[in-house]
Amino acid sequence: MSVESGLLTDHYELTMAQAALRDGTADRRCVFETFARRLPEGRRYGVVAGTGRLLEQIRTFEFAEGSLSGLFSRGVVDEQTCDWLRGYRFSGDITGYAEGEVYFPGSPVLTVESTFAEAVLLETVTLSVLNHDSAVASAASRMTQAAGDRPCIEMGSRRTHEEAAVASARAAYLAGFASTSNLAAGRRYGVPTTGTAAHSWTLLHEKEADAFRAQVDALGVGTTLLVDTYDIAAGIRAAVEVAGPELGAVRIDSGDLGVLAHQARAQLDELGAHRTRIVLSGDLDEYALAALATAPVDAYGVGTSVVTGSGAPTAEFVYKLVEVDGRPVAKRSEDKVTHGGRKTAVRRHRSTGTATEEAVRAQGTPERRAGDRALQVPFVRAGEPVDVPSLQQSREHLSQVLTTLPWQGLALSRGEPAIPTVHEGAP
Repeated sequence: MSVESGLLTDHYELTMAQAALRDGTADRRCVFETFARRLPEGRRYGVVAGTGRLLEQIRTFEFAEGSLSGLFSRGVVDEQTCDWLRGYRFSGDITGYAEGEVYFPGSPVLTVESTFAEAVLLETVTLSVLNHDSAVASAASRMTQAAGDRPCIEMGSRRTHEEAAVASARAAYLAGFASTSNLAAGRRYGVPTTGTAAHSWTLLHEKEADAFRAQVDALGVGTTLLVDTYDIAAGIRAAVEVAGPELGAVRIDSGDLGVLAHQARAQLDELGAHRTRIVLSGDLDEYALAALATAPVDAYGVGTSVVTGSGAPTAEFVYKLVEVDGRPVAKRSEDKVTHGGRKTAVRRHRSTGTATEEAVRAQGTPERRAGDRALQVPFVRAGEPVDVPSLQQSREHLSQVLTTLPWQGLALSRGEPAIPTVHEGAP
């Protein structure tokens, strides 16, 4: 059951809006920024994802009459606030990093400028979308880097919430995955879908060969047969006997995958199935993919690790007020320092095209140098959406941006961010 965007917020956002309407601060011009103070442990870069989904949520962010009645009857808001929410439409400006851009600690990923009351209501939905999708895309990017030119299939739908599964498939595709098992992602976002059969299909039949034969009859010899329900060597032999040497692929979902891949390749070649591909799945993450680099593998299926951010299920973004009526404001608690003022960011590069640093300046623009690339683009102007790149264009953008990072910034080992973030003019 879908929920109207206006209710994708926390109770305390409405508490603040109500108090601001009462004390006259609701219309003060404010700037909120979304950024991460740090990257998840062991990460060298993050990937911005979910922007397209978020902008659609903001475009439709409103409160139905039935919802307002419920909020009022439960004492969440008073009558004045109800009247204000009834006419809510975001009328401000939004800029940020393009979807498919990489980010680092302190990068001003999203900037929202509007009245306080309008902008504060967007905090929860902004963080909900960007934290989830960017976490998935960041993990997926590490996986596709580890996989090299071998395609990765996203197949984690059964390991997360049904709507998170669709968003995860989209984010993984943006980060370089070739396809998904999730049909809703195919319908909504045009992500290529793929899939063959599970172990239950084999168990349904009296003999493994019968299951293979039925699948080949239905899908053709180019299909992928799952060969590890019983004995893998026997499964491969039966698969080739049924489909012939032109069998599309075999999939192995358990065991010591590196060893089994070598054994499977040798057996397939002995049987004359030289062009039959080997697909591996089963608890794979970026480290497992890197370990399989020398194995004779043609594709991977990745599930749990990608939809859960491979141990980092949130990008750790925050949404903070940094400017009120043109005056910078900042939180100064000991472990959560915020740099006040609206930020402008550029990425600096050597003449070779390699990125060297992220330069960020509050209430101004970083000193421009040769090789600088401005990072922020408009998304919404005076409440009206600005054309944004397609998912395919964002996917291509990320692929290009990754080639500009220093090679050590793509390593899976622990270390500093790929490039430093420099706050110019900061005290």
